[in-house]
Amino acid sequence: MTIHQLSIFIENRSGTLIKVLEVLKQQKIQIIASTIADTAEYGIYRLICSEPLRAYEELKKAGVAVALSDVLALELDDEPGRAADAVKLFSDAGISIAYMYTFLLRGKGILVFRTDNREKARETIILNNLKFIAEQDLSKWAS
Repeated sequence: MTIHQLSIFIENRSGTLIKVLEVLKQQKIQIIASTIADTAEYGIYRLICSEPLRAYEELKKAGVAVALSDVLALELDDEPGRAADAVKLFSDAGISIAYMYTFLLRGKGILVFRTDNREKARETIILNNLKFIAEQDLSKWAS
């Protein structure tokens, strides 16, 4: 029910992001979705990719500060308000969302999020018959 996400520490200076992208390019690892949250001095580049475990190892070998974490992902219909409907279910269940991002993949909305209570979030997904994304689903869509 979870997918692996890479979180990469990126200094806000020229050349730091390209180093990460070049490693992934050289290894032929497909980026599926990414987002950067920044401050004045650094950013956290969050990344979903086709081969997260291999990407993690290759980035570590290249001296990149990277962490691997599990996040939840839902498949939503590509219609206005579907993300709001999904997030409301978690809010109504008392589940906080630490961060989230969305993207479209093959005509479906994908909502990726991290929560303070993954078990309760899983229960909410099951109780509300939400379609979750497993890592192998993203990998096959990326090819």
